[in-house]
Amino acid sequence: MLDLNDLEQLTAFADCGTLTGAAEALHISQPTLTRTMKRVEEDFGVPLFRRGKNRLELNETGLQAVAQARTVLAAARGAEAQVRAFHARLHTVAVESCAPAPLWSLLPLLSRHMPDRTISSSLAEPADIPARVAGGACDIGVLPWPAEGEGLLCLPFLRESLSVCVRSDHPLAGRNSLTFAELNGFNFLLRAEIGFWTGLCRRSMPASRFLVQTDEQDFLELIRASSLLFFTTDLASDTMELPPDRERIPITDPEASVTYLFLCRRSNKTCRAAAEALRGQAGQKSAGAKKSEAL
Repeated sequence: MLDLNDLEQLTAFADCGTLTGAAEALHISQPTLTRTMKRVEEDFGVPLFRRGKNRLELNETGLQAVAQARTVLAAARGAEAQVRAFHARLHTVAVESCAPAPLWSLLPLLSRHMPDRTISSSLAEPADIPARVAGGACDIGVLPWPAEGEGLLCLPFLRESLSVCVRSDHPLAGRNSLTFAELNGFNFLLRAEIGFWTGLCRRSMPASRFLVQTDEQDFLELIRASSLLFFTTDLASDTMELPPDRERIPITDPEASVTYLFLCRRSNKTCRAAAEALRGQAGQKSAGAKKSEAL
């Protein structure tokens, strides 16, 4: 029976060309490597080497054995990787969201309800998410519009509304609200990795130019140093930390306010339980908001 460790040593010998070089590369003694080469030859059951005085070389059959050994080793590494990935997948909940803001509340909730799981998250195109959830490529999706599909559970859980931040000396300052049409043509700072909002802003304001920033510190510095407009939302963590010379103006277009929906497979009991908890949490917030309005 071929031994993977022996095959590793065989390929090392082929790569180095000498027993001495291979032994040094493998950090083993030359006699140990010599014994391994003899054992590999016995396992294959055919001569693999040409033996000369103080020299060992692979013959034609030996070269074929090395090629097969590389194939076997690659397959073994692939099998190990796939088994580890399968194990990790069993203990990981993969979330794909159309935007970052829903993850700020969703991920802590999932961690509380699934303490034995690793929660991973990434941004994805909304159009791709339903098929990936249905096919099992991810466990949970977050969408800006409802999705239909056999075996899918889709529940609203969070709302986000877009605003624009302007300097106090800007021509738009002092307005109670704005529309995309009124903003079209102005230039903006734009964060990278904001999901579907990027496409929405570009489509809604085709005459505007967007300076996209991948570094948060650079983004904040440009806010302080420039008069460029930028966006924020009622869910943004920095909403109450605007520079003193900036004011926040809501955008009233219907597409500037989005209700996010939680998507999972009905057969996934763990995710369904999290969805119900999320819906209950959203209901409590809604009731609290109504109470505040009444006061």
